Amino acid sequence: MGKPKHERGLPETEAQAIVSNLRISPRKLNLVAAMIRNLPAQRAVATLTFSKRRIADQVKKALESAISNAENNHSLDVDRLVVARAEVGRSIVMRRFHARGRGRAARVEKWFSHLKIVVAERAQDEGAA
Repeated sequence: MGKPKHERGLPETEAQAIVSNLRISPRKLNLVAAMIRNLPAQRAVATLTFSKRRIADQVKKALESAISNAENNHSLDVDRLVVARAEVGRSIVMRRFHARGRGRAARVEKWFSHLKIVVAERAQDEGAA
């Protein structure tokens, strides 16, 4: 049988890549995502390449995946791609404990995040603005 075909949620000029369960807190990941929002795709890749943040390499992989999806799956022009959205969401929280004095324990929370990058093809005159 199989499932019925799922309608595409994005317009024809957009492509996306989703990364689940990145081992970084959403607050820290959102700082890196904010660096690339509304930038041309090639400039965003360059920005992430030279970023000092640890997670920037994985965000760069996700962005390159979205660019590849746009080129190969949706036949979009790579030179006119712009990072339309970079959304960060909460995932699971691993809870651990840290031993403290006098037999007590303190909770340590290890946050995970989701990342969704959407690239869109923009017209030539829009890219100059």
